[in-house]
Amino acid sequence: MGKTTVGPRAQRWLRFIIGGGINTGFTYLVYVGINAILPYHAAYLIAYAVGVVFSYWFNARVVFRVPLSWKGLAAYPVVYVIQYLVSALCLGGLVEFFQISELIAPLVVAVAMIPLTYLMSKLVLGGKKPSQA
Repeated sequence: MGKTTVGPRAQRWLRFIIGGGINTGFTYLVYVGINAILPYHAAYLIAYAVGVVFSYWFNARVVFRVPLSWKGLAAYPVVYVIQYLVSALCLGGLVEFFQISELIAPLVVAVAMIPLTYLMSKLVLGGKKPSQA
């Protein structure tokens, strides 16, 4: 049996998915820790901001392997603003138009947003071509 290798593009996608999982867990832990001393709204805001910074670092260094920069850090939250707006629109459509449960629809939206978030992250970070990753 020959060794099966995964191409650079698939490796980058896998790193992106793993990073999203790590970021979700890390951000949740930050939220829980801060929520012990601050109201949940403040804890969520701080944890969300920490998550955006972590996501920028992880996606720049690990996923797309580009250098960190202040310009990149300043531009990266745009990914999350666009993601939120598109997600909110999709969520409303799924719940109101397609009558999908309010508990299930966010999961569908989250999975559906992965490719868009990946592409936006790549665009903002100026990711290398798959052959260079």
